Amino acid sequence: MNDLWAALALVLVIEGLLPFAAPNLWREAIRQIAEMDENRLRMFGAGSMAAGLALLYLVRG
Repeated sequence: MNDLWAALALVLVIEGLLPFAAPNLWREAIRQIAEMDENRLRMFGAGSMAAGLALLYLVRG
């Protein structure tokens, strides 16, 4: 259970990096994401999950 909390904490840190470091770039990225059509957004989400699972598999073996 501690690993889950650590992973969630890291997600929050990583998610906060771009708005902290470059708020205008982050705002533009959010605007572009909001304008994506649903299918493209789903594919982006699926690709992101697949990359995360692959990375987790490599790290955890």
